[in-house]
Amino acid sequence: MPTVELKNSEHYNDPTPYEAHKNIRKEEQLEAARMRTISALVSALKQVADLAGFEIVGRVVLMDKDSGRIFR
Repeated sequence: MPTVELKNSEHYNDPTPYEAHKNIRKEEQLEAARMRTISALVSALKQVADLAGFEIVGRVVLMDKDSGRIFR
């Protein structure tokens, strides 16, 4: 990953690009964690259905209660 400079082209301190990059990276990490959680949840749902003698044959649609985002 390339480093983000804390100085602008005139060599003055400019933390704005660094902070923006840090925020983007944090959002990417949160999204990756959310996707891991969804993957584990779908796996658990399939296992529960299998234990009950069923099989999930269609799409499982999930909605995040906090953000309202829908995952298909």
